Amino acid sequence: MSTVSLPAEIEDLRLRTREFIRGTVMPAEPRPGAVVPEALLEELRAAAKAAGVFAPHAPREYGGQGVPLAYWSPVFQEAGYSLIGPSVLNCMAPDEGNMHMLHLIGSEEQKRRYLAPLVSGEARSCFGMTEPHPGAGSDPAALRSSAAKVDGGWLINGHKRFTSGANNATFCIAMVRTDAVAGAPAGATMLLVDMDAPGVRIGEQLHTMDRAIGGGHPHVHFEDVFVPDAAVLGAPGEGFRYAQVRLGPARLTHCMRWLGLARRSLDIALDRTNRREIFGSVMNELGLAQEMIAQSVIDIETSDAIITKTAALLETDAKAGSALSSVAKAHTSEAVYRVIDRSLQLCGGDGVTDRLPLASYLNEVRAFRIYDGSNETHKWAIARRASAGRRRETERGAPDLSDVSRPAPADDAGFPAEAKA
Repeated sequence: MSTVSLPAEIEDLRLRTREFIRGTVMPAEPRPGAVVPEALLEELRAAAKAAGVFAPHAPREYGGQGVPLAYWSPVFQEAGYSLIGPSVLNCMAPDEGNMHMLHLIGSEEQKRRYLAPLVSGEARSCFGMTEPHPGAGSDPAALRSSAAKVDGGWLINGHKRFTSGANNATFCIAMVRTDAVAGAPAGATMLLVDMDAPGVRIGEQLHTMDRAIGGGHPHVHFEDVFVPDAAVLGAPGEGFRYAQVRLGPARLTHCMRWLGLARRSLDIALDRTNRREIFGSVMNELGLAQEMIAQSVIDIETSDAIITKTAALLETDAKAGSALSSVAKAHTSEAVYRVIDRSLQLCGGDGVTDRLPLASYLNEVRAFRIYDGSNETHKWAIARRASAGRRRETERGAPDLSDVSRPAPADDAGFPAEAKA
């Protein structure tokens, strides 16, 4: 991973995280496909705090390690080398993204009440955005859950689904539609809702192919749920704008964590091909195996590069960084899957058994091509931005490079191509 220009204290944290994951977390991993028991998770979290590697991304004043966003990736990749590593280090979705957003736009009281216990691991959270059809999925404009202004606060009614982490959550950041009120525009509003508030109900459980996010992905119902005015995160009507504060970095940190898992998968395959003999040769000497290994290294390194670039851009130009995070997400989610799939193939029959974790890794990372916006939605947005950007350039005077009516270029002798004919 890109560690050439890391500050000394970040490199020290990365190395300590690497040692903790490989020496403490990996020996405690459950069998492939199983969920780590809650008691064991708490024991490992206590060990992570003692080792000084807990909540690497969170502010120091709340108990985190205070790593700037531009340097999250090397540490998150080390955490992601174990499937349970991010949960142990408290840098797993959805809590990690909620911490980041609360730190940037939460009020001091909201930080005290929600951010501090989230960083310490005393609380868990969820983010209520996705809804049953025809509500919001990849299209946030389809949001149907709403909140009406009442005396002293808001009354929420809505139905969310795929609310990751909700089973274990103590609070939810719910995205709801609100009317214009007191000078605030109509639009989406984020509200902090305690999960034990009257009218909050967890409904049907969705059983998905992935298991890494603790707390499931259930339906959540809000039925005349009252929250006070102080529960508004940011400002009323500005929810979609604030969501970019969360969603850009959050989709990028998924890339970081899964890239760590891709590195482990390739290491498993390299250990196998370095010692497995077939048809009279060690596998790593066979052209077909070498091609698969090389393609995996290329996928890992290109993903690492775009993640690093995007993370730096998010700190200097949030809008441009959020746009580039779509590129990073679409590329990395597909590249990581390819790496793990090739690694499984190189391990042959053992790869599809639970004696190796590769089959369970495939289940985990496959869903990422849908989570945080489907790759098709991101590619649609990428293409639209590219077309609009080039159109603006030509409108400002850049030449139309596709114009075939211009004079043909001269050949090396200085003659137009038509003259030679």
